[in-house]
Amino acid sequence: MPFSHHSHSGQFCKHASGTLEDVVKEAIRQKFQLFCLTEHVPRYRVQDLYPEEQGISLDELYAQFKAFLKEAHHLKALYASQITLLVGLETEFITAVDLTKVEQLLNEHPREIEFIVGSVHHVNAIPIDFDKPTFEKAFLSCSFSSSSDAVTTSSPSYFLESYLDTQWELMRTLKPEVIGHFDLCRLYTPDLKLDEHIGIWGRVQRNILYAIDYGALFEINAAAFRKGWNTAYPGPEVLQFILANKGRITLSDDSHGPHAVGLNYGKMKSYLEANGVKDVWRLRESGECNEAGRFVDAVLVEDVFKDPFWTDRE
Repeated sequence: MPFSHHSHSGQFCKHASGTLEDVVKEAIRQKFQLFCLTEHVPRYRVQDLYPEEQGISLDELYAQFKAFLKEAHHLKALYASQITLLVGLETEFITAVDLTKVEQLLNEHPREIEFIVGSVHHVNAIPIDFDKPTFEKAFLSCSFSSSSDAVTTSSPSYFLESYLDTQWELMRTLKPEVIGHFDLCRLYTPDLKLDEHIGIWGRVQRNILYAIDYGALFEINAAAFRKGWNTAYPGPEVLQFILANKGRITLSDDSHGPHAVGLNYGKMKSYLEANGVKDVWRLRESGECNEAGRFVDAVLVEDVFKDPFWTDRE
């Protein structure tokens, strides 16, 4: 019973490839039972546009997102006999305006936006997943001056704490059904152990326990493997804390085009089995509102790795 809760297409995301329908067709070809379509919300300040978005107006980005919702629901109906599709969005939180605007989107499209992948991609309004130099710029922005010698230096703790505090505010405001790539903050430092730093680990625990309390799913995101990690997101100490506190995990490929649908799912399976995971959860449509006011809930999928889908997966 394979599924993914997080995906993108080149039709509606400039750093992805392929049409949204191409992505859906590939998911059908691979015999996914559930596949979720979750393009990024638009940016709301010109200075927040990515390089590939230069020359596109903010109004055009908003129109593009609305076009995504229309096309996604068209495909959902068109391929309903072959695959279950859920339509959602992936958040941005660059400044406070992003949360306000997402809430407006939800109010404008209460039935079209079926769920939220809650992700953070910025620290101090600087992208952390665009490339390594920009990541380092975000890290260097988290600096402080020593009172004794007036030397300005950068702190891994300040950087990670800023990310986790942003994630915390996002979760409290929107209550996303799926927590996206929980520890993207260590994209270029995957060997950094979050549980070795008291202030950081306390925030990790706070965020995880809050998400568990309101019923979120934590995605195990296979994209970390194509980013050079030896594990999926989140890393082992984070995953173990989620499991120890009866947190619910789900699966995502975070694909950016049909070529990446299901990519590295075999490695993700090995990672989860090595951590003692047999059962995972997935979203489904529901007749009742969840705590966030959206019509989805989660269902347990037992012995998920016994499905024939996993045969010969690398």
